[in-house]
Amino acid sequence: MPDRIRCGCGRCTIRSLMGPAIVITIGVLFLLSQMRGGFFDFSNTYPVILIVIGVISLAAALAPMEGHIGGPVPPAPPVPPAPPTITPGPTPPPFSDPAQGQGQGL
Repeated sequence: MPDRIRCGCGRCTIRSLMGPAIVITIGVLFLLSQMRGGFFDFSNTYPVILIVIGVISLAAALAPMEGHIGGPVPPAPPVPPAPPTITPGPTPPPFSDPAQGQGQGL
């Protein structure tokens, strides 16, 4: 995706570290479990993962957003068409009965 513009603000930079930090934390916890065993089981160390997630989320929330590049702007809602305007046209001539003009009555 070379045409994608990446944001370089502090908040987005810190948030992009969430995945790698979690993977590294899980790797270290499994390494400690293999080396030391017993106390370093995953059931005893999973709170460390939650702490890492919380620390990164807090750091991202406190980071400045100067220079933030947002996503694509959503399209504007459609504008309803304007009601038709009625313009008065030329007034028709008054109705005249040709029979009345001739003097022929009923």
